[in-house]
Amino acid sequence: MSKGRETRERILAIAEESVLAKGFGATSIEEIISEAGLTKSGFFYHFRDKNELARAMLERYVTANDKVFAELFGRGCELSDDPLQAFLIGLKLLAETLADLPNGHPGCLIASVCYQERLFDREVREITARSVNAWNLFFQVRLEEIAQCHPPAEPVDIAHLAQMMSCITDGGIIMSKVLRDPGILPQQVLLFRSYVKLLFAGTPAVRPALLAG
Repeated sequence: MSKGRETRERILAIAEESVLAKGFGATSIEEIISEAGLTKSGFFYHFRDKNELARAMLERYVTANDKVFAELFGRGCELSDDPLQAFLIGLKLLAETLADLPNGHPGCLIASVCYQERLFDREVREITARSVNAWNLFFQVRLEEIAQCHPPAEPVDIAHLAQMMSCITDGGIIMSKVLRDPGILPQQVLLFRSYVKLLFAGTPAVRPALLAG
């Protein structure tokens, strides 16, 4: 990696840590410059303004998350030809990965942008929307494959079920931070796994016949 590339990555890493800790609004370019040991001209050589920094941070964050999902759920596909079993393996591996983070999940950069979206231009907001839609589609495609082989025990909207994973992840991150319990997020992922397993591998609930009055 070139020196310029290393400097750019260091700036992005410092900025991401600060944003996840206290938000974009409370993160100044000056403190990033100081932490990175740069001059102002050195910083602005890489990033024209805070919006450009935000775009680069989001693209880096999304790429890293996409890689994790691809590796974990790809591993599930390698271990099982059945789409349901492959998906369940992927979720288990994801929960284990989250549980191995020493201080819990550091936070969601996408959520940080949403909370303060007025600070950013349209391109930054569009990156967040595209990334969320892409992650929803990632899970929707897999759940649709599962539904074709294993009809759900109860009627369910697959697109909404896919969105549930994003809601669980961000909600789990928030609750983990508020309660200072890093185990909450992986627990929630495992609960989602149990729900998917029951929905597609279980049998419809048998309702007792109504007795005549």
